[in-house]
Amino acid sequence: MSLKPHFGVLRKAAVRRDIKIREKVAESELVRQAYRYIIRNETLSPRLRRQAQLNLNSFDIHSRPTSIRNRCSETGRARGVFREHRLCRFQFRLKALSGLLPGVKKAVW
Repeated sequence: MSLKPHFGVLRKAAVRRDIKIREKVAESELVRQAYRYIIRNETLSPRLRRQAQLNLNSFDIHSRPTSIRNRCSETGRARGVFREHRLCRFQFRLKALSGLLPGVKKAVW
């Protein structure tokens, strides 16, 4: 019997992790914006701006907006995702061919 986890289980774990990261980013967004405002405000003292920079760097790594990964809403795939539809290229093709995406049709030339 193999002890390897099924690939679908790993993908579901990645989707759950991504949802958790999105929640952390959303909850810390206002504080991050305030620190960035303080850092960029040149009328404040350099000491205060430096302290705000240190506080901003001390945030959890998963609370940074750049750690969010766009994933397919159908399969959880992280590569080849169209942002507008939140679908990977294969699911986009299947839905477009079956007519489930409004305004999308196969190109003919």
